[in-house]
Amino acid sequence: MRYDLSKIDFGELFGPISAATAGLVRLDERIASSPVRQGWIDRAQFSEACSSLWIDGELVHIEDLVLHDAGMAVRASTHELTVAHDVLRTRRQMAASEPEWALSAAGLVALRSGRHDEAQDIEIKAAPRGLATISRDDDLEDPLAAIDAVLARSQALLADAVNVRAMKIPGRDALIYDEDWDEDARLSEWRVVLDETQSMPPLLRAAVAWDAWSNLQVSKHAPWLGRLLASAVLREAGLTETQLSAVNFGLRQVSRERRMSRNRMVRLLAFTEAIALASEHGMKEHQRLLLAKQQLERRLVGRRQSSRLPQLIELVLSRPLVSSGMIADALEITPQGALKIAAELNLREFTGRGRFRAWGIL
Repeated sequence: MRYDLSKIDFGELFGPISAATAGLVRLDERIASSPVRQGWIDRAQFSEACSSLWIDGELVHIEDLVLHDAGMAVRASTHELTVAHDVLRTRRQMAASEPEWALSAAGLVALRSGRHDEAQDIEIKAAPRGLATISRDDDLEDPLAAIDAVLARSQALLADAVNVRAMKIPGRDALIYDEDWDEDARLSEWRVVLDETQSMPPLLRAAVAWDAWSNLQVSKHAPWLGRLLASAVLREAGLTETQLSAVNFGLRQVSRERRMSRNRMVRLLAFTEAIALASEHGMKEHQRLLLAKQQLERRLVGRRQSSRLPQLIELVLSRPLVSSGMIADALEITPQGALKIAAELNLREFTGRGRFRAWGIL
C-alpha cells in the first residue's frame, strides 16, 4: 500500500495554511509568557483526550476523566474512560519528552506498545504543578507498605503482559487479529511519507501525516495515535514549542463529512481549518483563565503568608474541576478543611449534591 503525494494542490492550500500557521504561532507565544501557562496546558490535556474519543464515536465526560486520573472515581471505569486516560497519559509523555522523540524509532515503539512513564504519572497525579503530597500516618505505615508491595507485583505482571503483546506472536487468534494485517509494514510506509514531506511547510506536513495515518490504517487498536503524532510534527518543527497543538479539539469542530471525505484536498483543508479553530479557541480559553486567576487572587489580600489559598488557586486553574479529596491530598489537609477552604475561595459547585461534591471555575 502506497500513499501518493504527487496530486496535492499546493496553490489551493497555501492561503489557509499560512493563516492557520500564524494563529498557531501567536497562541504558542502567548502561552509561553503567560502566568497561567501550566494551568492552560494541563486543562488542554484533558480536553484533548475527551475530544479524541468524541472523534472516534465515543463519549467520555471530562469530569469522569479528571476524577479517574486522580484515582478518585466514584463509578467503575468503562472501556471508553480507560482509552481516554491512555490518550491523556500518551500526551503527557510526548509533552515531557524532547520534541523529536515521538517521531523517532524508539518513540514510535514506546507509543505503539502503550508503555508510559509510571514515575511521571505518579508525580502528576500526586502533586500537580509542584503541590505537596499527603504524608502517611505512622499507624498506617505497615498496612500501606503491604498494599504497595501488592501493587508493585501487579504492575510488574502488567508490564510483562504489555511486552508480550508488543511482540509479534505468530499463532494469534484469527477471531481477534487479522493475520494479513502487517502493522510494521504500514508503519514503515507511513515513515516513508514522513521523510518525503520534509521540505513541506510544517502545517501541511502535519496534515499529510494525519491523513496518511488514517489512509494507511497503521494501527487498528490505536487510531487516535495518528492525531497525536500530527501534533508532534508541529512541535518538532518549532511551531509549538510550549505545548502540543489541540488537533483533536479542532477536528471536533469540523464536520465529519469533511474529515472523512473521499477527496484528499477536502480532508487536508479540514485539518487546516481545525488548527485555525483550535488556535482561536485556545486564545479565548487563555484569556478566560487569566481573568479567573486575577479574580481569585483578589481573595488573597490580607491573608497570612502561610495561607494555602495560593496552592488551591493553582490546583483549580490546572483542572477543569476539583473534589474535596483532590484538595485534601494536594494541600495536606483534612476533607473537612478542604470543604472550608473551597468555601473561602467561593468556587462554583458543579454537582449540587451534599456528598461527592466538585468545584471549579466557569
